[in-house]
Amino acid sequence: MKEKLNVFLGKGVNKGLSWTTVASEKILLAIIGICTCIASAMYLFEMFLNEQIELGDLFMLFIYAEILAMVGAFYSTNRIPVTLPIIVAITALCRLIIMQTKDMDGMMVMWEAGAILILAGAAYLMSLKDKLSLEKLKQED
Repeated sequence: MKEKLNVFLGKGVNKGLSWTTVASEKILLAIIGICTCIASAMYLFEMFLNEQIELGDLFMLFIYAEILAMVGAFYSTNRIPVTLPIIVAITALCRLIIMQTKDMDGMMVMWEAGAILILAGAAYLMSLKDKLSLEKLKQED
């Protein structure tokens, strides 16, 4: 009896409910994509009103582009590469350093630069993992 219950819960109910996870994930990512487009349009409009474009503004637009790339990557491959959020974090830290360097303590800039270095190393390691995984798939075929 216990085995039948485990089989029922393992296959029937979980498979039956998995569509809710997939659907909610796709809906939430669509909302993230739409909100990112709206936020980038509002940011561009604000830049237009200010009549100036600074380096921090370009970094912010790049962050928006990377978020849209993550959403696009999910819809084309049904997975989000781990390196994309890491790149967004690196870009956000670079923007933070550029925007606040004049007012920041030198040691804080060093800590943020160290965080960028750690994230860059993590992105490199994750790209190696992806490359190895793709090579294993090719060998299996």
